[in-house]
Amino acid sequence: MKKKINQIGTIVAIFVLVLFSGAVHAQEKKSNTEKLEIKTSAICEMCKTRLEENMAFEKGVTAVTLDVETKILTVEYKTGKSSPEKLRKAVSNIGYDADEVPANKKAYDRLPGCCKKDVAPH
Repeated sequence: MKKKINQIGTIVAIFVLVLFSGAVHAQEKKSNTEKLEIKTSAICEMCKTRLEENMAFEKGVTAVTLDVETKILTVEYKTGKSSPEKLRKAVSNIGYDADEVPANKKAYDRLPGCCKKDVAPH
C-alpha cells in the first residue's frame, strides 16, 4: 500500500513539474517580443490601412496598429527577427516618416494625394 502511495506521489510530482516547465516556457516566448511606438506622418484611414497591411508582412511583426489621431504606429515584433531600425526603415519605404527617419522619396511620391503630409487631416 505504501509503495502505491509513493508511486502516486511520484506521478503527481512529475505532473506538477511538467506543468511548471510549460508555464516557464510560455513566459520565455512572451519575453522575446517587444512593442515599438513610431511617430508617423500618416493622416487618414487610407494611411492606416496601407501601413497596417504592409507592416504585417515585415519579418518578425506579430501585430500592428495605427492610431490615426495621434499618428502613432504600434508594432509588436519578435526581437530575434527584427529591430526598431528595420521597422522604421520599413515604414519609410511605405512612404511615411518614421520618427527621425524621413519617408523614402519614391515611395512618398507614389502615395495618393490625400495621404501626403502637407494635406489637412480628413
